[in-house]
Amino acid sequence: MHSATGPGQRFLSSGGKFLNGRGENVVDRRTLLKAILATAGSYGLAPLVSAAPDGAGAGGEAGAKSFSYAWLKGHARALASQPYRDHEGEIPGVLKNISWDDYQAIRFREDHALWNDTDSAFQVQLFHLGLFFLTPVRIHEVREGKATELAYHRDYFDYKGAQPLGDLPEDLGFAGFRIHYHTNFQLDLASFLGASYFRAVGAEMQYGMSARGLAIDTGTGKEEEFPRFTAFWLERPTAGQRVLRVWALLDSPGTTGAYAFTIDPGRNLVMDVDVALYPRKQMRRAGIAPLTSMYQVGENSQRMDYDWRPEIHDSDGLATLTGTGEWLWRPLRNPRRLGFSSFTDQDPKGFGLLQRDQNFDHYQDDGVFYDRRPGVWVEPRGSWGKGSIDLVEIPTVDETFDNIVAFWHPQQPLEAGQEYLFSYRLHWGERAPVRPYELASAVATRTGLGGVVGQERKYFSWRFAIDFAGGPLRMLAEDADIVPE
Repeated sequence: MHSATGPGQRFLSSGGKFLNGRGENVVDRRTLLKAILATAGSYGLAPLVSAAPDGAGAGGEAGAKSFSYAWLKGHARALASQPYRDHEGEIPGVLKNISWDDYQAIRFREDHALWNDTDSAFQVQLFHLGLFFLTPVRIHEVREGKATELAYHRDYFDYKGAQPLGDLPEDLGFAGFRIHYHTNFQLDLASFLGASYFRAVGAEMQYGMSARGLAIDTGTGKEEEFPRFTAFWLERPTAGQRVLRVWALLDSPGTTGAYAFTIDPGRNLVMDVDVALYPRKQMRRAGIAPLTSMYQVGENSQRMDYDWRPEIHDSDGLATLTGTGEWLWRPLRNPRRLGFSSFTDQDPKGFGLLQRDQNFDHYQDDGVFYDRRPGVWVEPRGSWGKGSIDLVEIPTVDETFDNIVAFWHPQQPLEAGQEYLFSYRLHWGERAPVRPYELASAVATRTGLGGVVGQERKYFSWRFAIDFAGGPLRMLAEDADIVPE
């Protein structure tokens, strides 16, 4: 089973360990993954929670407080001056110790989706805390500049299949949320669940890779730090509004942050992201706009003799458009040991992890459909200065572990007590939203031993076979003399 359609995210594999949101080694990989994927599957059966009858949110208007992104940035800045407080596990013991079967039996009521009682183009459904989701997340609804927290209420959920949990507090909070769109309220549009992970679907309405709010010390050999989104604010859309605005507070031992998302559905779902970071301490290895994916085996890899599928990956390459306008394509690999690549640049125009190969025959998987996985393209807005696009490749023997990470690494460390602003646009879809001129595009890369078959090899060489398609190629005669440059 794989997270083909559900919102549950795979955890990052690092150095042979399976890590939770704190970078801690946790239970058996397959056991935990099954929990996440099964959670995703069961949540996919029905819409979830709703606001109070008046649509103002479960907390009602009485608790409404003024809200703006400027306020959120000020709050994050003030929080950075205080010692970090870890809220993991601040939930009732019955939820910490809940069994696999009981957690999966908790069902959300279809008639309680947020904005279900309005003509909004969006609905929001919430995830329950428990099992492996132990950090309470506060979720608020924003109406006309006023924010009201959505309080937990047991009536939002159906617990009939689970063992009695007793009375749970009204300030319990939630694990995260997912978004649905009016074109089909039964299918996910995007989800925010676990640490600072979030995902969105492409034109095929299918999940694939994930994005994160921030990466810290990824691929350095040090213990990676996983910041968390600890609170969200969702703006109630007005009638006819086709974008959804979401704000988030990020917190970790190393930094706090204020995030603003504007989510615009379409063939390529687009998220405009504004980030304000307030480091608690110097961060030498901060990863901006981090992307997380999976690559186990592909056309340029040795085929595994224990799997019937020829290719298994969510993405097959890192594409970059440099600040000088040069296009680069770096095929992904599943290395034998931790791999790290760095592409120095200044004011990059874009980068992304893409699934270039969209031919079903190359995957032969009619269960998870890797050929339908969306890529994610990061389009920086404004000047990002000097730095590098870093690619981390982690060995994996299992497709259930996200072993690929790509992000922008600023050249200068982020210093404590300062404010750092980044803006970018995320494009979720089949291809990058910009094309390299009107040239043909590389559609496949294969590698192997060089030399001429049947003749003695006097020296070692490596052969690269690259397929191109599109552009002016269709105008050329079959015997045209094409010379690589």
